[in-house]
Amino acid sequence: MLKARVHTAILLGLGFLAVLFLASNDVWAYITLIATLIAMWEWGRLIGLTPRNNQRLIVVTGLIGFVLNATRGYFMNDLVVMGLLGASIVFWSVFAPIWLMHLKKVHSQWRMALLGMLLMLALWLSIIALHLKGANAILMLLATVWLADSAAYFAGKQFGKRKLAPSISPGKTWEGVFGALIAVTLYGAILCYVFALSVFVIAFLWVLVALSIIGDLYESLLKRQAGVKDSSQLLPGHGGVLDRIDGILPTVTLTAFCLLLMRYFAL
Repeated sequence: MLKARVHTAILLGLGFLAVLFLASNDVWAYITLIATLIAMWEWGRLIGLTPRNNQRLIVVTGLIGFVLNATRGYFMNDLVVMGLLGASIVFWSVFAPIWLMHLKKVHSQWRMALLGMLLMLALWLSIIALHLKGANAILMLLATVWLADSAAYFAGKQFGKRKLAPSISPGKTWEGVFGALIAVTLYGAILCYVFALSVFVIAFLWVLVALSIIGDLYESLLKRQAGVKDSSQLLPGHGGVLDRIDGILPTVTLTAFCLLLMRYFAL
């Protein structure tokens, strides 16, 4: 299992970096759309859609994504993008925490399907927006999530005693959360020093850590309610695409939304 996990991680990492640095904006958009549709398929499986209905969901999501990308740059599209990203942020920052506290389960499959479509399309549009800022912007953001995740794992293993959400993800601890915050604080301090950034960047990274944990826990709740360990078995040793991006879903969306707001205020 460990060997498969390492091999998969290497192949994914090399493939991701190649596309990130070599692909044009349009190629990047359509490759990431394919990955988004795979995650959407896994979401449909978790909420219990039949294969036929899941196919319909993927087709509709793909068509919407194609239209949004084809009209990219138009004013109306900008409004739609901001609306999608804003709605996704409201879910992750307000409704998802409440959902987790009450272990809520929505029995309407199509409500869950629409929610998944909103979250996945918001993520995809955010990735496109960040790619326009440059590959380094995406890498620095992803490094925050990966660093926080790794620090939380090792801190939890070494010092973990108090469970964060035992009924959802027994392995997560408050000590792991503190470890993640310390790690991203140091990371943020380095970024501020190297790029002469405001110290408020560190506070923003703390928010990203909190959102990444919420995203991770939310997907864990969906899997627990579906009675599965992984969102799929597409990535040997890693589960599915959704398992790899659960912590990225809210963080990338918030970052892209803030950058778009800064652009409009600058105008």
